[in-house]
Amino acid sequence: MSARRRWLCGALAAAFFVAAMPVNACAATILEVGSRGEDVTRVQQRLIQYGYMSGSADGRYGEATRDAVEWFQERNGLAVDGRVGAETAAALGVTLGGSSAAEASSSATIVSSDHRLLAKLVYAEARGEPYKGQVAVAAVVLNRVESASFPNTISGVIYQRNAFTCVNNGSINNTPDNSSIRAALDALNGWDPTGGCLYYYNPKTATDDWIRSRTVQTVIGRHYFCT
Repeated sequence: MSARRRWLCGALAAAFFVAAMPVNACAATILEVGSRGEDVTRVQQRLIQYGYMSGSADGRYGEATRDAVEWFQERNGLAVDGRVGAETAAALGVTLGGSSAAEASSSATIVSSDHRLLAKLVYAEARGEPYKGQVAVAAVVLNRVESASFPNTISGVIYQRNAFTCVNNGSINNTPDNSSIRAALDALNGWDPTGGCLYYYNPKTATDDWIRSRTVQTVIGRHYFCT
């Protein structure tokens, strides 16, 4: 995870906890070394997605999970104790004792102007795509932010001239749904299903020969992601 994305993640973690956590949510649940079960599996899946942990999510909270949690806490400005309580769970986007944030039916919360704009881009460009594909579209924007070939802000990348069809046709102004909001937050937290791609296109609708000349790295849903 790059320094820029770690910084974004740290700023979002605190905001997400304050804005999104209901009163007393997860108060009775603390995960630590020795814990087992579905909550541990969900935490491990997030840590793996965000690049803090390798291997598989086995539902057992051992030393490797503790170390990954401590790393995540350190990078996100949280108290570093290697345990997952309400604050760390919120920053990870996990609901202890329930479904993950990506699957939860409760309303998603926008935590910053960058998050809002990215969610609007995801909704305009990728609604109807698999959830992983929505995260991938958001990740492409963040990969461009980190590339010297593009503007170094989310708004700069999205509003770069002729970069995205949804800006040209005005659909960027539509209100994002819960899935788009969560997908944008997952990407900001470090999940990049594309492995660093800078472009994507739908082969059934793309008319530009140049984009079709790019090297395709992965296909998610109807989109080809490329470098």
